[in-house]
Amino acid sequence: MKRVRYTSFDGDHWGELDGGEIHQLTGLLGSPTGVTTYLSDVTLLPPCQPRTIICVGKNYAKHISEMGGSSANLPAEPGLFLKTVTTLRGPGDSVPYPAWTNELHYEGELAVVIARTMRNVEPEDALSYVLGYTCACDVTARDKQRSDLQWVRGKSADGFCPVGPWLETDLDPSSLAIQSRVNGELRQDGNTRDMIFSVPVILSYISSFMTLGPGDLVLTGTPEGVGSLHVGDAVEITVEGVGTLQVDVVQG
Repeated sequence: MKRVRYTSFDGDHWGELDGGEIHQLTGLLGSPTGVTTYLSDVTLLPPCQPRTIICVGKNYAKHISEMGGSSANLPAEPGLFLKTVTTLRGPGDSVPYPAWTNELHYEGELAVVIARTMRNVEPEDALSYVLGYTCACDVTARDKQRSDLQWVRGKSADGFCPVGPWLETDLDPSSLAIQSRVNGELRQDGNTRDMIFSVPVILSYISSFMTLGPGDLVLTGTPEGVGSLHVGDAVEITVEGVGTLQVDVVQG
């Protein structure tokens, strides 16, 4: 089932998408209101309202290699970083290219949205805490990621985390194709089966020291093929079983 967050003439709502129809819900985990609208008549919003956005770095061996690391020396535990909620953007929105960077990169990823409070959960139980899965682009100012003491500017500038177009609630995340296209050209072509740390392991690890709550967003890492963006580029991130997130790059 596809769950959407959208804005229409009477405000912002959650709904379930069935073909071209949206059946409105009372909230993120709510029940049907009886109101039906059409996808063509609304604007989709980011399909989550997180308090926290947590990201996994270096979760694919070939991506580690392309970034100058050694695929023979894999991390022993997930390497995490945070994005601020001001990074969040939805499908069809624009990604800003700030004047202070000369090296803006895309990173296509599978993202996970949490359904209920999660703390000290074992891997075998972790997926029962998931509301759904969506596409994400971990936009990165690569030059500032390298030069700054921390990754705050390189990862958390406004608009650096577009997600969407919706949540797929019925999905096995263990073997999903992830593709990124820029101006129609295939740049990334990976699969979640190549993750160093699986989705259940990632969620369990995070919950061992941090409480996750409803709507929180977890980005699970990017496969090889990351690269540069330019003003005017059209970016598409596709996750098998979910759909395609489309954004464009504008001068920021």
